Amino acid sequence: MIMEKIYLIKKKMTMEDTIFLLPEATAAENNMRLDKFLTLKLPEILPVGEVMSRSRLQKLILSGNLTLDDVIIADNSRKVKTGDAYVLNVPPAEEADPVAENIALEIIYEDDDLLVVNKPAGMTVHPAAGAWHGTLVNALLYHCAENLSGIGGVKRPGIVHRIDKETSGLLVVAKNDFAHQNLSEQFAEHSIERTYWAVVYGVPQPLEGTIEGNIGRSPFDRKKMAIVQSGGKTAITHYKTLQIFAHTAALVQCQLETGRTHQIRVHLSSKGYALIGDKVYIKNHKSELALPAEIKNYVNSFPRQALHAKSLGFIHPRSGQFMQFDSDLPADMQQLLQKLER
Repeated sequence: MIMEKIYLIKKKMTMEDTIFLLPEATAAENNMRLDKFLTLKLPEILPVGEVMSRSRLQKLILSGNLTLDDVIIADNSRKVKTGDAYVLNVPPAEEADPVAENIALEIIYEDDDLLVVNKPAGMTVHPAAGAWHGTLVNALLYHCAENLSGIGGVKRPGIVHRIDKETSGLLVVAKNDFAHQNLSEQFAEHSIERTYWAVVYGVPQPLEGTIEGNIGRSPFDRKKMAIVQSGGKTAITHYKTLQIFAHTAALVQCQLETGRTHQIRVHLSSKGYALIGDKVYIKNHKSELALPAEIKNYVNSFPRQALHAKSLGFIHPRSGQFMQFDSDLPADMQQLLQKLER
């Protein structure tokens, strides 16, 4: 006999909990898995514009937030029976683990669903080992304050995509589940428009084109990504040379068709055009600079990879309107270009 996880006690609820009374299960839904049934039925009763993922539902069930005839059901795989009328309790969003910190942010655009931020170089996007404070998430928690409705039931900004710590530029961040799910789908479909500007050693030949090559963990250094012969994920970068400096360096525009970890850095480096300042993927380019000593030393000591997420385009999750944003190069990259132009 299979023992179902049914508890004959009521879960303590607060005045802030939201209660959803689900429609009775029909004969066509008899023996349907419980979490699948809820995923099917919830859109019928959720407020317009709100969504809830299946994983979120599963967590709510396991934490005792679903009842049938006042009995808690904590089994996602339970089979629904005809006539079952479940009640789902959704607690208010929990406080996020990262600490809100008053860190200045350059907000390019903001509304109730999302915001677009121009991240400075040197700022990590998400807290992790060795960087629990001073991150973009810490700053957003403070900036958004009570304007986060919760991602997966937790008051946190929805980080849909990331850029490296030492890369500057534009990021879109979701404020709620609806925006987070929609933007995530756009990224998965590679429909988001992303353009980066990079300053590289050498001059790409041809001056514009497409670089393709699956990207995965380097078999020789697990801390690096690399173009791999087998496995990895499809990666496509379209590039165009915008400016050439003394036939020894170039400003290159890169448009991502896919978005893999370190994609631009790996692709350009694989063709012999490593980013100036890139300490990870740079090869022996420094001695090749045909520049005056002062400028050569400045370029070779540039403190970060010269890469900036310059433009970002996507369809707004709620309005359906296409939105395009652009940001100026940060001061350090502008100075780098000025040095090279000499």
